[in-house]
Amino acid sequence: MLTVENVTYKTGKHTLVKDVSFMVHPGEVMVILGANGAGKSSLMRLLSAEKVPTSGSISLSGKTLNSYAAKELALKRAILNQQNIINLDFLAIEIVQMGRYPHYRNQPTAHDLDIISEVMTITGTTHLAERSFLSLSGGEQQRVHLARVLAQIWDTPEALLLLDEPVSGMDILYQQQTLSLAAMLAKKGFIVVAILHDINLAAQYAHNIMMLKNGRKWYHGTPAEILNSKSIYDVFETEADVFTNPNTLKQFIMPKVITHEVPEYNLKSFTL
Repeated sequence: MLTVENVTYKTGKHTLVKDVSFMVHPGEVMVILGANGAGKSSLMRLLSAEKVPTSGSISLSGKTLNSYAAKELALKRAILNQQNIINLDFLAIEIVQMGRYPHYRNQPTAHDLDIISEVMTITGTTHLAERSFLSLSGGEQQRVHLARVLAQIWDTPEALLLLDEPVSGMDILYQQQTLSLAAMLAKKGFIVVAILHDINLAAQYAHNIMMLKNGRKWYHGTPAEILNSKSIYDVFETEADVFTNPNTLKQFIMPKVITHEVPEYNLKSFTL
């Protein structure tokens, strides 16, 4: 179980995360929503142990993150970052193999190679294996990194999978497939925490949603409990209608159209 208790994170005079608490159990997908600057990425850095809370504590499987040795934590927690910058000309399969580095010393075992093959199949990247990573599109690179992250914890029961905007740059098919995969991993006992910008994707795949604003937890509950016009306006300052899909019983959010009137702006420099 992932347990976050009264976590605050400050840098200089700025408080990026303020007194946030929640729990995520094995078998659950929790999605973090919030506007830009709400504290989502800062919270993710704390959950990954990249940063240490100014106060409060974060525990995984009953043990605080800062008490894990680096290799021990690498076997229990993997993170797909929003940006993964690689400038060296690796093959895609070599990128995926990096996910198994914590599991072997010199050469991957047959078990490691089986996992690499399996995660590339399930992420739809097998046909990219011998391609230069630098030659891939942004969406293809993101899928290869997803395979790398899955390879890291594929055979670890109740591992923590952190996904920071995992579907950015992907087309609609791979967005759905990626989040469906996250949901499947949760069913297998993984703990999944994801940052998403698409509220409708969150409504489809999350067991629980936490909505952040100004570094604080404003709403936390199931999609049915917290996704409504009021909460969306409170957090995003955007008016939206919320419907229930009669086939799936999932929420569907339709933002209201925003229009700008030409007289509001000085357009003298434009030629019409």
